[in-house]
Amino acid sequence: MHTLYFVRHGQTIWNVENKICGATDIALTDLGHQQAIETGKKILEEGIQADEILYSPLVRAAETARHISEVTGIPARMEPRLIEQDFGKWESTPRDGADFRKAKEQFLSRFEGGESMLQVAQRIYNLLDELKAEKEKTYILVAHNGIARVVQSYFYEMTNEEYAFFGVRNCAVVRYEFPE
Repeated sequence: MHTLYFVRHGQTIWNVENKICGATDIALTDLGHQQAIETGKKILEEGIQADEILYSPLVRAAETARHISEVTGIPARMEPRLIEQDFGKWESTPRDGADFRKAKEQFLSRFEGGESMLQVAQRIYNLLDELKAEKEKTYILVAHNGIARVVQSYFYEMTNEEYAFFGVRNCAVVRYEFPE
């Protein structure tokens, strides 16, 4: 088996305000930058070895990856498929809004101008299949909570409800093992 790590980006102002960021390009807060630096230090302290950091093109993930790369020395490159799901009309609305919670149960819905969960799963599963085939390399993915759900579902059986409500804290490091 070989390993993959997932890191959610650092804190943004919309995280603080409980708003859905989605594909909207929201910057890190000062705390978010500090979280990313601390995550780089944690990766070093825990002896996590990786060949490359792949990150979402959105600034919150790109800056998180940059800080981690600077601290660890692990090279980083942008991977466009790691961009967060476009939640269409729901972006900038409350994350815990009842209507949005109901809408998330519909995996085929494009949220009036956004991207369906199945579309996101297709691009992320394709990426993970490619990384799985590179058995000699270990990657750290730096992306978003919506992407964290898809990655989790790739490695573990989940119900629709578990999928809809799965989440990762800002700058948490999650380890996965590809089965042989």
